[in-house]
Amino acid sequence: MMYQLCPSILSADFNRLGEQIKTLEKAGVKWLHIDVMDGDFVPSISFGMPVIKSIRRESKMFFDVHLMVTAPERYIQDFADCGADSITIHAEASDDPERAIELIKDAGIKAGISIKPATPVNDISHLLEDVDLVLVMTVQPGFGGQKYLDECTEKIQELRELIDREELDVDIQVDGGINDDTLETVMKAGANLIVAGSYVFRGDLEQNVKSILRKIDKISQELD
Repeated sequence: MMYQLCPSILSADFNRLGEQIKTLEKAGVKWLHIDVMDGDFVPSISFGMPVIKSIRRESKMFFDVHLMVTAPERYIQDFADCGADSITIHAEASDDPERAIELIKDAGIKAGISIKPATPVNDISHLLEDVDLVLVMTVQPGFGGQKYLDECTEKIQELRELIDREELDVDIQVDGGINDDTLETVMKAGANLIVAGSYVFRGDLEQNVKSILRKIDKISQELD
């Protein structure tokens, strides 16, 4: 199984964003998690296409774009055009998630579906054959720095069991409250794509990344 650390630039210092992205790449990060928030589906507003297009010119990392926006199908081609390598939409944000996933695939990039903490896995089970990843929000979407919701661990386990039983090639991504304690929890539950914000960006960025990557490698070896 492929394990990746996916730093969320929502927690970056935007005055030094380009510099910090280069630091992440130098330290061995392959994926960059990009949270797009519209102030409607979630209360906060973050950034959009111009920021992604700008950093795309300077980075070869995999751009993992998470759309926390209402009716995401309106913007899929735009985000693909500005450099997204994958787009994840929320099941709760679209009246027709099947069509949105189809549009992502038509754009030639990876497709993901995300669920909030209160949304049951059963609500998206019929979509698993059509996506490349499922993002389980382990905090309420829209704000950084929240505490991990313990009840989400069971949801990750349920999803992993379902994916393995159906023999699907689908990654499980988690986002929210990841730290030294919860990293092991979510990986043992079945997650392999780890989104982290303040855990990565607070303090010495390069040292944090190297330390987290070592922890991920150690835990993954124990799981294998």
